[in-house]
Amino acid sequence: MNRYKFFRVTHKWSGIIFAIAFFNIAVSGLLLLEKKNYNWIQPETKHGSLGNTDSFITNQQLFEAVFSQNHEDFQSIDDIDRVDFRPGKRVFKVRSNKNYAEIQVDAMTGNILSVANRRSDLIESLHDGSFFGDFVYQLMMPIVAVMTFYLTLTGLYLWLAPVLKRRRKQSLR
Repeated sequence: MNRYKFFRVTHKWSGIIFAIAFFNIAVSGLLLLEKKNYNWIQPETKHGSLGNTDSFITNQQLFEAVFSQNHEDFQSIDDIDRVDFRPGKRVFKVRSNKNYAEIQVDAMTGNILSVANRRSDLIESLHDGSFFGDFVYQLMMPIVAVMTFYLTLTGLYLWLAPVLKRRRKQSLR
């Protein structure tokens, strides 16, 4: 089998086999690019009260405010994945380990500004493969990345080889 035919066959079958992964990455990537434009993907970051940095609430007050909501995804400190602090907007975004929940707390008063779901986190886990488990995330996604590189190179070769062959024939005339 010559090189051109080998690349054509492997390019075709690799594309067919990895099409679902490519589709998933493309659609989820597009949604992640647009997440700030649609509140149903990622809740808008609210603005807290104005004030000095001296007046920010303590971590203890922050957690008390979050736990006082009796939200099923925020029952203990172990349920909290991370706290994202936006000093310019004076808001804490407390994110749950479960169900992609988020509570936004005013950094000055400790008042709850928003309780919402972060679908962007779900979309991100679909995008990077972690939604499907460690096997997909740690093994399959690197293979998909290598196959994307392979398909790009073989696609360029399959497109360029006939062009160069034609030019070579024309120059010999």
